[in-house]
Amino acid sequence: MRHSANFLRYTTLHLHTMSQAPLPPPPPPQWVVALNAPMPRPSKAASSISDPPGFSSNRGKQRQQQQSTTKKPEETDTLKMKKAWEVAMAPSKQIPMNAIMMYMSGNSLQIFSIMMVLMLFKGPIQGIINTNAAFAKYETPSTHSRLLGVKIVYMLMQLVLLALGIWKVNAMGLLPTTRSDWLAWESERLPLERAQFAFR
Repeated sequence: MRHSANFLRYTTLHLHTMSQAPLPPPPPPQWVVALNAPMPRPSKAASSISDPPGFSSNRGKQRQQQQSTTKKPEETDTLKMKKAWEVAMAPSKQIPMNAIMMYMSGNSLQIFSIMMVLMLFKGPIQGIINTNAAFAKYETPSTHSRLLGVKIVYMLMQLVLLALGIWKVNAMGLLPTTRSDWLAWESERLPLERAQFAFR
């Protein structure tokens, strides 16, 4: 009886101690272990294979960081010139659209056609005035001379848009390009001889 009482007391005390002790945390999932574990060293055949598109390994990240930290000023100037040429050629993409809109609006004097012509004149004039402001962020001491040609091309594209607007105004009959528009300044012609009927 004494042994049974001691065994029960020991079992109760052990269970009470186990209930008070904190349970160990569950083991992490396999994908967490694989994510935190270092990548195995690739073989020579595997290292010669390039990474698939969209995959960036740690080696690629380190290489990109080194390239970004060691960027040369020449590369930056090349990128700036590329962006400047994109800005300079941007007005040329508007020429076909504006030409079709001017053709479809008709030659009659209507509010719609007049507003289209005014908008066509407003854009190129503002672009020519703000030429230096459009290329200010691409201008550096090394690209200052090269940007001159880019600005000239940009202004030529704006002048083409202006020429399109002038053609539209002429088609609407608003330009004094005919002789009848200048009759007030025409002098009367004096005949060299006169022909008269002779009555018998």
